[in-house]
Parts: sequence; C-alpha cells; structure tokens
Amino acid sequence: MVGQSKRLDGIDLLRGLAIFFVLMNHVNIRLLLAKVPYTNGLAPLVVQSLVWNGQFGVQIFFAISGFLITSISLRRWESLAKIPPRDFYRLRFARIAPLLLLLLAILSGLHLASVHNFVVPQKTGGLGRALLAALTLHLNLLEAWRGYLPGSWDVLWSLSVEEMFYLFFPLLARLLGRGKLFIALLCAFVMLGPFGRRAFTHGNPIWQEKSYLGGMDAIAFGCLTALLLSRIRFRRAALRAFGGIGFGTLVLILGFGSTPFLRRLDRAGLEETILAIGTCLIIIVSAETEWKSPRWLQSLLKLGQYSYEVYLTHMFVVFALFSLFLHQGKPIALVPVFFVLTILIAGLLGAVIAHLYSEPMNRYLRNRSRTAPTTIRSQPAIETKAVPIPE
Repeated sequence: MVGQSKRLDGIDLLRGLAIFFVLMNHVNIRLLLAKVPYTNGLAPLVVQSLVWNGQFGVQIFFAISGFLITSISLRRWESLAKIPPRDFYRLRFARIAPLLLLLLAILSGLHLASVHNFVVPQKTGGLGRALLAALTLHLNLLEAWRGYLPGSWDVLWSLSVEEMFYLFFPLLARLLGRGKLFIALLCAFVMLGPFGRRAFTHGNPIWQEKSYLGGMDAIAFGCLTALLLSRIRFRRAALRAFGGIGFGTLVLILGFGSTPFLRRLDRAGLEETILAIGTCLIIIVSAETEWKSPRWLQSLLKLGQYSYEVYLTHMFVVFALFSLFLHQGKPIALVPVFFVLTILIAGLLGAVIAHLYSEPMNRYLRNRSRTAPTTIRSQPAIETKAVPIPE
C-alpha cells in the first residue's frame, strides 16, 4: 500500500456518526426553543442518546482530525521535525478556506439583508466583530464573552479550537519533533483537557463547551495515536480487544451519558476524555485492518465523507425546514419527518458542495502550492484529504 492513499471506512463511519449527532442536536434545540413538547412519553435515556450528543460528536471530530493531520504529515514529510510550516499552512488553507470564506460571505449578505435567524445581534459586537472572530480563530472566545451567535455562525467555534491547534502544530513539531518533548507536550494537552472543560472555565457554561483546552485534548489524543501507529504494528488479538473496548466506550458514553455514574464523570470533565480514548482505539483498528463497511452502513459512510461540508452548511437546512414546520402549526406528528429530512437534505447539500466547489478548489489551490507528497513504509494508508469539525 506504499505510495497509495485511500479512505478508511472506520474513520468515515466515525465522522458520519459525529455529524449525525450534531444534526440531531441542532434540530432538537430548535424544537425546544419553540416549546414543542415532542419528548413527552419518551424515556429520558433515549432522548439523551439521540438528541443531546452534539458536543460529543465534535469531540469525535477532534480526535479524528488530530490523527489524520499527523498521519498525513508523517507520510508527506517523513518526520514531524521536517514539516515546512509554509507548505503545511498552504495545504490547510486549501482545504479549510474556500468553503469557510464562501460561508462568511453568504452569512454577511444574509445579515445585511436582515434575514431572520442570520442577523448578528449588537450585544455580540455585530457583523464586523463576528467576522473578525471567525477569521482570527477566537469565535469561541467571543461567544463566551458576549453570548451565542446565530446558529450558522455558532458552528464555527470548533474551527477556532481546531485551527488554533494547527496554527502552532508545525512550528512546535519542527522545534520538538526530533525528541520526546513533542509527545510530552501532547500528553500535557491530554491531561489539561478535563481542567479546560471545568476548573478553568470559572462557571461559564459556554466556555465549558467551547474552550481551547477543552477540545485540544481530543486532537492531541489523535496525534498520539498516529505517532503510535507509525512505530508499532499490533497483533490481531490486540486489535480485537481494542475494537471491543473502543466500541463499548462509545456505546457507554453516547448511549448512557445521563446515568448518575457518567454524570459524575461529566462534572469532572472526564466524559470527553474517555470518549476520545474510545474513538482512538477504533481508529487504530480501522487503520491497521483497513476494515470495510457493510453495505447497510453506506449512507452513514457517505455522510461522514462529506462531514466538513455538512457541518458548515447544515444550519441553512435546519432553519429552512424549521420555518416550514412552524408554518404548518408545529404538529408533533411531523417532528420525526423534520429530523429525517434534515439529515437527508443536509447530507445531499454537503455532497453537492463538496463535488462542485470545495473539492475542486482544494485541488486547484494544492496544485498551485506544488507540494509533492512523499511516503514512509511504517505509515498506514489513509485518505490525504483532511476534514475539520471538523477534520
């Protein structure tokens, strides 16, 4: 497989699962804000597992992002210490910037046209302040200071966390990558993550969800996983154990997060840490075995392949369908239709945008950068196209 690149079904399914939970969460929030009592009669555990895992979905994205960026960098430049920052930034720009800049242009136009659900309130600083925050990677900080932005802006908080990590990644990798200091730094991010979600937030609920340290531990876990796989090949028995533990961990956190025991872990900021560990265990199995998804999971697989495009654009679908739902008088019977149509249309929109715009722009900008990839034999074959919410 040397010199080849291919998608890993296990990673795409993780991304599909992550974006599914983000979509479900954002539809749920619209319904709750409209005081639609659609959860009446449903078991709290079912409600929690289906519509309240959006934050966990983002943590899964972060772990995948760290794995991909490190694996790709190792394959391209053979060593983290050899990463040329200029080329690294060009490649990140090619993947992230085209759709992000188009989105900001559209959101600015909708704000100026005073379209409902897209107007940035003055209490958060108005349009100019939101644009500055999005472009300088501190939109999460702006929301912690001044309150939530409209939904299509709010999703950009995860890019602030992720791209802030990657702003320093090549510099620190070149400085520390030849020794153990870089691994020690990544381990420090892992250990600080729970504190970044709780102790360091001073009770600010927005900062608890969106702090830099609170997301960077999952990214660091992904980086460490890639470094581990570049050095070690695991036996089949170990991979079976990793797969079982990883799958069980995801089921536990995503399916039973409202139980008293996990609530105590959440108050310590540890649920996301455990979820990142489970995600990385599944990544290891996927990368080592190149596991192939069964046909019945193909829809979720495709959703994961276009997760970046879906993530940045899905609120347009949510708002449009929600307006139709309100126009119909908020009938409870249409709630399941609202959820299903949001997932289907958001996935289709993401695929169209990827094929017609973001992927062609990515190729065009990469070709202009003239950065030729190299390979190393110890690195598992993975897709060279990074996706953020990320990644």
